Amino acid sequence: MAEWKAPSKQALLLVYQSFGVVYGDLSISPLYVYKSTFSGRMFKYQTEDAIFGAFSLIFWTLTLIPLLKYMVIVLSADDNGEGGTFALYTLLCRHSKFSLLTNQQAADEELSTYYYKDHFNRNGAPSPLKRFLEKHKRLRTSLLVVVLFGACMVIGDGVLTPPMAVLSSLSGVQLEAKNFHHGMVVFFACLVLVGLFALQHRGTQRVAFMFAPIIILWLLSIAAIGIYNIIEWNPNVFRALSPHYIYKYFRVTGIDGYFSLGGILLCITGTEAMFADLGHFTSSSLRVGFSGIIYPCLLLQYMGQAAFLSKNISAIPISFYASIPTPLFWPVFVLATLAAIVSSQSVISATFSIIKQCQALGCFPRVKIVHTSRWIHGRIYIPEINWILMVLTLTVTIGFQDTDLIGNAYGIACMTVMFVTTWLMVLVIIFVWQKNLLFALGFFLFFGFIELIYLAFAFVKVFEGGWVPLVLSIIFLVVMYVWHYGTRRKYLFELQNKVSMKWIVTLGPSLGIVRVPGIGLIYTELVTGVPAIFSHFVTNLPAFHQVLVFVCVKSVPVPYVPADERYLIGRIGPKSYRMYRCIVRYGYKDVGKDEDDFENNLVMSIAEFIQLEAEGSDTPEVCGDGRMAVVRASERFGTRLVVRNCSENSEATTTTTRSSKSATLQNLQSLYEQESPQSSQRRYVQFDIPEAEDVDPQVKEELLDLVEARKAGIAYIMGHSYIKARKNSSFLKKLAIDVGYSFLRKNCRRPAVALNIPHISLIEVGMIYYV
Repeated sequence: MAEWKAPSKQALLLVYQSFGVVYGDLSISPLYVYKSTFSGRMFKYQTEDAIFGAFSLIFWTLTLIPLLKYMVIVLSADDNGEGGTFALYTLLCRHSKFSLLTNQQAADEELSTYYYKDHFNRNGAPSPLKRFLEKHKRLRTSLLVVVLFGACMVIGDGVLTPPMAVLSSLSGVQLEAKNFHHGMVVFFACLVLVGLFALQHRGTQRVAFMFAPIIILWLLSIAAIGIYNIIEWNPNVFRALSPHYIYKYFRVTGIDGYFSLGGILLCITGTEAMFADLGHFTSSSLRVGFSGIIYPCLLLQYMGQAAFLSKNISAIPISFYASIPTPLFWPVFVLATLAAIVSSQSVISATFSIIKQCQALGCFPRVKIVHTSRWIHGRIYIPEINWILMVLTLTVTIGFQDTDLIGNAYGIACMTVMFVTTWLMVLVIIFVWQKNLLFALGFFLFFGFIELIYLAFAFVKVFEGGWVPLVLSIIFLVVMYVWHYGTRRKYLFELQNKVSMKWIVTLGPSLGIVRVPGIGLIYTELVTGVPAIFSHFVTNLPAFHQVLVFVCVKSVPVPYVPADERYLIGRIGPKSYRMYRCIVRYGYKDVGKDEDDFENNLVMSIAEFIQLEAEGSDTPEVCGDGRMAVVRASERFGTRLVVRNCSENSEATTTTTRSSKSATLQNLQSLYEQESPQSSQRRYVQFDIPEAEDVDPQVKEELLDLVEARKAGIAYIMGHSYIKARKNSSFLKKLAIDVGYSFLRKNCRRPAVALNIPHISLIEVGMIYYV
């Protein structure tokens, strides 16, 4: 399924950077795998067959899960370059009606069909299984909960990887420095972790260039040490590549061998983070890096350790550092410590990616997302999540101080995410790739069986540290689901209480409503109808702007929306009312709008829509609240309006533009903009209508009104809502809405901040929603 191509220069650059971000976790696993496998009751099995059997398990686990499952199959199921459990979910939602997103439209489906053409036929007859899942909402809700649980386990992985990696690397110093006790190791580990999280704001790209040479040098070093140990201690270790030694392993160790699988699975930790980090790189760069360097270097190192331990059984608790030749100990120790820092980077980056996807699809409270790369939008930094991870990581480090306990938790988190991915891949094979049901069943039985065995024996150690990822995942899952539930209930309330078209038509001079200069942008989540906040606003203040635009900024389940498909424009009411609807669509990888470009693009899109409507194009009649037109950001702009750059204090602007603000308010605004650094950097443009003889008089009049309103200024009108459960609601609903959702809304970023709305132009309308 995977297509192998010769890497280009750019691909090789991505391969180089991937070592600093993606593979750190996988590359440092030799530090603790044998130690964790032979801990506890397994320490008594000091035989060559047991050592060789453990290596055989490691070899086949690395071959079947990361190499075969992920490199060959799972990476082929990326969502247009994006990876992770949520990417698989959105891929499914585009091919089946599994999505629980509230304000989706037919135009969104057309968008995903046109721009996200897969290599598989979508037009075939729907299978009975597909119709069954689409029909039952509880099953679709269960699917979302499973996806969210997998995403939460990735976050838990992001908490556990740093302490596991750093403590394992620093513990080696006790082998050479006898007076360096364990408390000092924990102290220095905390210092290293604080420094790592403090470095995250510099961005993934800079971190990758800094860290990539470390991992490459580390991999070459451990491979060379592995080759040395094979030759020096036991060349017969190559026989352990045979799966027959797995049988010998369980014959020797018995039931204790099955319990040791929780240590064996640590050799593939970081595999799921590699898939989640796909948005930072490309599938081909990951395949080249893993199959060409990571996989052979790790096998040589594990084989070398097995050869060394077969002749030095007593060295199992310090197997990695004991197997290093004495002259190379300190250089390798320094490299191991640096590599442990890098390994933490992969899961931190993966956590940022997961949170970004969850937020974009309405399953996580609004947080600040900083795009650290001007060219690659997948590279992000989330300050709030970064510091929360740091606090949790330090808590785990100080609380456990033992890599065996952390390893128990670590294994459960990693294998749970892999098992969730296997479930989602079965659905992708059936509904997206449209393969035979037997093929999907074979995939699940083969990989699911292997992972289920590992997972079952990992869960045996829940009370020995394994409870940590479960508790963390449940907490994050409750937060995600409560936010999604509250957001959905709020939208349904707005949908049920939207203003009728009849009420809009009755607006007029008889009601004493005044139209003031300027453009009023009324933000709503509705894609049809007029929100209740508009009637609430007009009732208390019987005046609204010369041009009204009902704006809906929403996410669609695609990685990105092309610029020429971003805006959907429609009309509300008669043409004389100058009321429009604009739906702005973003994918979960898209960068949020800049307010200046947004305002100008919005005016251009409305002008284009006015002309398209007058020309009687393919756009259907859009009076009332009918269908909407996709207005493309094409070269046709400029035939409607001419854009000219102008300064803020342009005399032409001040003398020709009517304003709804008094001279005193205008002076106050000028003072505010002088003091605000953001306002002083805003780009001011002026729109003019080009002279053309064939322009329809009504169209020209409407365009003149639009230009005049834009010159007068733009006001942003948003609902400042208070969400409460109805009195007859159940206790759980009251707990979720009145306590959970209300708390999250009060403590997350406000919608105006998330949408980059200038504070001086914001009008908030307070309302109470009883859901």
